[in-house]
Amino acid sequence: MLILVGGLIQAAVPWPGGSGAWEMTPLPITLQVPALLLTGLVCGPRSALLAAVGYLSLGLFQLPVFHGGGGSSYLLDPGFGYLAGFLPAGWLVGKLARQPDMNDPLNLAATAAVGLGVIQVCGLINLVLGSLAGRWSQPFQELLVRYSLVPLPSLLLLCCAVAALAAGLRRLLFVQP
Repeated sequence: MLILVGGLIQAAVPWPGGSGAWEMTPLPITLQVPALLLTGLVCGPRSALLAAVGYLSLGLFQLPVFHGGGGSSYLLDPGFGYLAGFLPAGWLVGKLARQPDMNDPLNLAATAAVGLGVIQVCGLINLVLGSLAGRWSQPFQELLVRYSLVPLPSLLLLCCAVAALAAGLRRLLFVQP
């Protein structure tokens, strides 16, 4: 459920505006990846994997939960590799979060970054294979910039926010590594 809601929310950060007041500056991502990482850090590998399976299932069965809608045609979209990466990333983040000394926010941020790396690798594999097979109408470099390089700094920033939130939630919920 958290991933579904996160996919509907545009990420934003406070930034000083021209008049000296703080304004919310939108980021080029939604909160679905941070929601998955938070699920793994707080709830563990099984819950994160089930959340990812549920999210992908809903999207592939015609419910418009993905950024561009939903349906089985999304399997042929250049961005689907990143969504498929939710499965191993959610499990790995959850598994790493259960290791000793994982209540430290820096360790949680590093774990979230590892999960983000898994998502990126899965997405890049899909982009490369699709480019080699001639599935994409756009050049590989353009797809790489659009799907990996543009959102990556924002996602890394949100890994830190997710780690801080996860540290608090783990204490509140008495989560033991």
